[in-house]
Amino acid sequence: MAEAEQSRLPGYLHLLRTGELERRADRALEVLRDCVVCPQECRVNRIEGEEGFCRTGLQPRVSSYSPHFGEEPPLVGRYGSGTIFFAGCNMRCEFCQNYTISQCGAGAAVTCEDLAEIMLRLQERRCHNINLVSPSHVVPQILRAVAIAAGSGLSLPLVYNSGGYESVETLRLLEGVIEIYMPDAKYGRDDVAWELSHAPGYTGRMQAALREMHRQVGDLVVGSDGVAERGMIIRHLVLPGNLANSEIVMKFIADEISRDSYVNVMAQYHPAWRAAEGGRSPVLAALQRPITAREYEYAIGCARESGLSRGFP
Repeated sequence: MAEAEQSRLPGYLHLLRTGELERRADRALEVLRDCVVCPQECRVNRIEGEEGFCRTGLQPRVSSYSPHFGEEPPLVGRYGSGTIFFAGCNMRCEFCQNYTISQCGAGAAVTCEDLAEIMLRLQERRCHNINLVSPSHVVPQILRAVAIAAGSGLSLPLVYNSGGYESVETLRLLEGVIEIYMPDAKYGRDDVAWELSHAPGYTGRMQAALREMHRQVGDLVVGSDGVAERGMIIRHLVLPGNLANSEIVMKFIADEISRDSYVNVMAQYHPAWRAAEGGRSPVLAALQRPITAREYEYAIGCARESGLSRGFP
């Protein structure tokens, strides 16, 4: 194999050859015995089927998988991003637009062998990558599935598509396995993160996670075909009344991650799940409308004023 072609292969193939991928999967699965895979740190024994905040035991649940064309252009390319939607979540966002999957558990339990087969099917459909949606609570199972799939010919880059509420210790198990990180940077204040997503200490955890992700993969690198090869895409959803504190988030990204960060400032907020039901608090009451054009323009302005220039709409 030519040297240039080898350099494009995902890092997990090297880890597979050295046996490190299996060792990482073994270490990660042991964490499930007293689960601290994510910052909720429930300490339940998921090996024995106990469920914590994420409502997931040993087996991951998959809601759907398919080529997806609604993601960021560098992920979609011509043939789509091979998305796998995991049921359950380590946050409980009051406005979640996928709440039937994240909160109501819509999906079927699968073995790691099944998950590996799903990855291989998406590769057969010529997807440009394997896009793991809401993976934070099932990292050990993903590592095992990748080891199985890589041994059977998987060679696509993996995308880690998460809410940004991560354990750095867990992320370190993914070094060399994930080529593209796509975290949310949801909030600039912990009190809002708690009320809207039930994620204690979100801002500190998110910031530490983005630093670790960027250390591993750097800024987004796009090939001559316009498809992402490696790096990080950061998502930020604009909320009504600037509840997300966009100015804080953008300043952090620019000053402490990179001014070359690719940032998708998203405008698709609409009241969903509990946010559509009405205000149990002033914060929730503020979520009962879509954002305005002015609110979106403010978030874009925050990004530009912070020195960011890649991504946006």
